[in-house]
Amino acid sequence: MQVRISDDATESEAQAIAGALATHFEDDITLVIDSGETVASATYDSTRRDESTEPVDDDLGPTEREEALREEIAEILEGGPEKYKEQLPEEGKLFVRDRIDLWFGDDFLFEDGKFAEFDADDQLPADGLITGAAEFEGRDLHFMANDYTVKRGSMAAKGVEKFLRMQQRALKTGRPVLYLMDSSGGRIDQQTGFFANREGIGKFYYNHSMLSGRVPQICVLYGPCIAGAAYTPVFADFTVMVRDMSAMAIASPRMVEMVTGEKISLDDLGGPAVHAQHSGSADLIADDEEHARELVAKLIGYLPDNADEDPPQTSGTAPKRSPEGIDAVVPDKPNKGYDMFDVIERVVDAGSTLELRPEYGKEIITSFARIDGRPVGVIANQPAQRAGAIFPDAAEKAAQFIWTCDAYNIPLLYLCDTPGFMAGSGVEKEGILEQGKKMIYATSSATVPKQSVVVRKAYGAGIYAMSGPAYDPESTIGLPSGEIAIMGPEAAINAVYARKLSEIDDEDERQQKEQELREAYREDIDIHRMASEVVVDDIVPPSDLRTELTNRFAFYETVEKDLPDKKHGTIL
Repeated sequence: MQVRISDDATESEAQAIAGALATHFEDDITLVIDSGETVASATYDSTRRDESTEPVDDDLGPTEREEALREEIAEILEGGPEKYKEQLPEEGKLFVRDRIDLWFGDDFLFEDGKFAEFDADDQLPADGLITGAAEFEGRDLHFMANDYTVKRGSMAAKGVEKFLRMQQRALKTGRPVLYLMDSSGGRIDQQTGFFANREGIGKFYYNHSMLSGRVPQICVLYGPCIAGAAYTPVFADFTVMVRDMSAMAIASPRMVEMVTGEKISLDDLGGPAVHAQHSGSADLIADDEEHARELVAKLIGYLPDNADEDPPQTSGTAPKRSPEGIDAVVPDKPNKGYDMFDVIERVVDAGSTLELRPEYGKEIITSFARIDGRPVGVIANQPAQRAGAIFPDAAEKAAQFIWTCDAYNIPLLYLCDTPGFMAGSGVEKEGILEQGKKMIYATSSATVPKQSVVVRKAYGAGIYAMSGPAYDPESTIGLPSGEIAIMGPEAAINAVYARKLSEIDDEDERQQKEQELREAYREDIDIHRMASEVVVDDIVPPSDLRTELTNRFAFYETVEKDLPDKKHGTIL
């Protein structure tokens, strides 16, 4: 490379310039003056290391400013006043930071808003609410957790803002949300600025609604969740309560007494037993904090990250009990009870069942399970409970489960053995028609693959609710014990032939006639007649039921169904 310089440089200066340029440009350099005369030159030596690349001893370390920041963070991580932390073991609960460590350990990724209310006059570390992201059971998710040592986990402006940001980010990422709730509700003495604002606490439930069916929302309750805080668990897709620890209610016992005069404990007002058995708001009940984590770890294994994905599949395992025993489990007599789980355990992978809301609407089983590693949602009548008749709470439970499975692309398996919807003044007052229509609507609108099995009796509108032939299942198959009819033989004979039978004076003759009519009716509703008329697709030997379902779910797993073009239905 030739470079022109002024002619007033001395010989030594010119040579130094040439050497520096050769090193800088990593090239041979020739220096000339205006007349073209060469005054110096330098050859680049590629084997010579630039002294600037030599290792330099770096004795720099954290400054006092950084050390001060770390001390501030450490103080925030200690939570609220020590006296409140000391009360936690008495209530059987962990300090929130220890709870987060139990859930995530080294898989904790980051926290947002740690310095919220850092300058507050009161001691409000993180404003009593921790939000962030973590890896849980191999899945990235968003989470929030109340700090009960800070104003009893109550919510105020900065905590509300953090909560909202976490939800809004979940809408962007399409990742699940975990709510670890332990909150007494809104901080009443600080309600200005967060209660009725456009971006206030009311926006929680708007965001819950937007997230609903988009990403799984799982809520675990560790303490009293009162008033506004109680809506998060009921808006979530799945709610876990911890026995002898958690509760949720629209108002505290003190407020209830003020408004109604009723004196009641928090546990009797909104404890786990109330919401597991009566309201149906609790999907699962955990024995302690560790058990709650175990339940959620199992639950999330059935769910995709969002509605655009398919649920995760695993390697299939054999059933807990042999499928060859299915026919022996199902009684010949249609009115004899048995436990439907004795059938389920012979169809699904061993250890794969997770029943939701088991103490609510016991006449219907709603359970996740796997068939050859493929997640399915099981909706099964339970003949061991009130003959498997569908009561209002059971219908509501089934409708919600079907709706949730459909939202997250989980195929549905219906196991039908029911006399139909329950009749009577009591269930009419409880809304049997209203809740029944919701179950039928959910079954009608579900677009995931559906398989319907007529295990034994399928009477009345029960066959509709259990995705019978008219409800677009991919298959309707029957076991040899199956029957499909408007009503059972006893009721039908009484409805149609009561007058004629009453005219037979001889009791033996009357009983003989009743038996003949009963047998003729059962022949008419027998599954073989239904298969002969192609009402059902096939009659399957019970020992082959698992294999049949495995093949059918695999074959139809990519099926796509379209609903009529509309904004949405009006039933749910």
